[in-house]
Amino acid sequence: MRTATKSVSWAADLALPRETRLRNGRVSFYLHNWRNAISAAVPAYATGEGNMDSGGSGMGDGTKTNYWNPGMDGVRLSVVHADNRAVIGSVVDWSNQKPNANIAHFGKVSKLSYNAGRTLSPAVGGYVCVQPTQKLPKIISTGSSKASIAAIRSYFTDEQVIRAIAGYVGIDFDLLISGDYRIVVEPLAYLCYNGQQFAMTATEAALYDQVVNGNLRKKLGTLTHKNLPLAIFLEEADLGYTAWSGSRTEKVSNGDIISSLGIGIVRFNEVTTPPDPGEYDYEYRVNTEVITSVEVRGGQSDPDNPVSVRFNIQGRTYTVSNVYYPDGDSQLAWVRWRTPAEPCVITISVSVSGGGSAQGTITCNIVDLDGNDPPNPMADDRNNGFRPASVPEKEQVTSASWGIWSPWWQENWEWVENWQKCWHTDRWTDADGKTHRDRWYHWVDNGWWEDHGWWEFDYNGYSASLAGSMKITPDEKSPTATASTLKSGYGVQEKVTAKVTTNQSAAVTAAQNAVTYFPEFGYESYWRLLEADISGRSSTFQFKANPYSTYNRRTHFTPIWYSDGSYTPYTWLLDCWTPAGMLSMNLTDSVTIRGNLWEEWHIAPAKQR
Repeated sequence: MRTATKSVSWAADLALPRETRLRNGRVSFYLHNWRNAISAAVPAYATGEGNMDSGGSGMGDGTKTNYWNPGMDGVRLSVVHADNRAVIGSVVDWSNQKPNANIAHFGKVSKLSYNAGRTLSPAVGGYVCVQPTQKLPKIISTGSSKASIAAIRSYFTDEQVIRAIAGYVGIDFDLLISGDYRIVVEPLAYLCYNGQQFAMTATEAALYDQVVNGNLRKKLGTLTHKNLPLAIFLEEADLGYTAWSGSRTEKVSNGDIISSLGIGIVRFNEVTTPPDPGEYDYEYRVNTEVITSVEVRGGQSDPDNPVSVRFNIQGRTYTVSNVYYPDGDSQLAWVRWRTPAEPCVITISVSVSGGGSAQGTITCNIVDLDGNDPPNPMADDRNNGFRPASVPEKEQVTSASWGIWSPWWQENWEWVENWQKCWHTDRWTDADGKTHRDRWYHWVDNGWWEDHGWWEFDYNGYSASLAGSMKITPDEKSPTATASTLKSGYGVQEKVTAKVTTNQSAAVTAAQNAVTYFPEFGYESYWRLLEADISGRSSTFQFKANPYSTYNRRTHFTPIWYSDGSYTPYTWLLDCWTPAGMLSMNLTDSVTIRGNLWEEWHIAPAKQR
């Protein structure tokens, strides 16, 4: 291969201040590198995992019609959705070089599209690549000059670079780093094959080599089948691609390139390591409308110097403007949103503009209380060692208060003096007929009134209170039950009602969940998530239809072994959210067990036919 005529230093291109690096979310760049090189070369402020390695070794000798010049490299960038692997927006090529105008190419196609069935579509001319303002580091190693994967990783996890990628691809930056998307980075080479200049990714080189029956590998294999595909590859499996564990110094096959090589991934996960339960700021239930708040303080916020708060939640940004408070005080800022339908851990990024400050990240544990229903009760169940447990008391908060500072202008008009000379001219004629002119002046205050007022604040207080009740009754299918008494083995039904009273409806949700626990399980192990019917700020809850009920009743079967006496289920009413936190209640009700369903059985003569 030809040798480049000029050596370029890339180190200076990475010397950006710490404040410019990506600060939102976790960035993981899944490219494989020597661990020692990463720890030595990556600055302390880098925000991702460095899982990179660069393979390759020496380059072969080129010919007049088949060659590659070191430095004639770049990357192909595409954004894909993490779940369905769909390519989003435009695919772009970046290079520090300006390729030949008549270069042959295959369009801007992501590796994921080729792996999904896209075929090569060659063209000559019309190729466009971006020369980024922040120069790319060296991508492809040569025998005498190794690329720094630490520098590559640092480059593609830099905030300014990611913002630039978002702009060229056509995706909102905050959406890009939300955790739902990946940036796919593919090494790109500009080479001459059989006298024709080409732009190729590693995947395209492998596909094209199949078209030309291995001739590309034969003539340029040290580039196309070694140093180019081994420039960037995955250490950890992602997006359906396996981690590379093969040789890092030898030529690789077309199949290996297409399946595993020539790809790096920048991912944005909101949580690096799931925190311990005690580290969660909030615990929410799935598919629940919640309110998340932060306390903003610092200086004074008024219409002349307003403060705004931005919440970034799963790629969506909520902005709370005009957060006002007097000097030395604070103000709650909150956002109302709905949790995902599946359990997960979410980290909310909070940013404040205008001089105030607040908690920067909020960690939310999203849990699902459904799916832990009691097992099917059997007629021969026994529990001779049963001992009644005390009714639990979970967190109960039935009222909350908060407020909003409202600024108003206190006028204070003051006169601003502006003294100026007012000149006069007197003309007169003396007895001799001679004319005289006298000039004199007096001072005049040409001032004005100015309002030297200030901002005063009124505190508007708001509150919410939660009221609820629980009623347990024997199932109507129990033949001998009364209003509050039944035999063990039969079912009970439940109705919970709740209502929220508030003077700021927009800032309060209804009670959205209720969970019932049962004495036969010691108020743990099994429970029932009740089915909600919500209208405005009023809620009604009842058991879901029991799959073990012959009549598909909304019932819970008491165990046949339960002794006579009080039977007391316990319900935790929760998820009534306010800016000041969650309102919840402990509820109980009882029925009386007297006898068991075996007493209903009797022997009767068969009916004569």
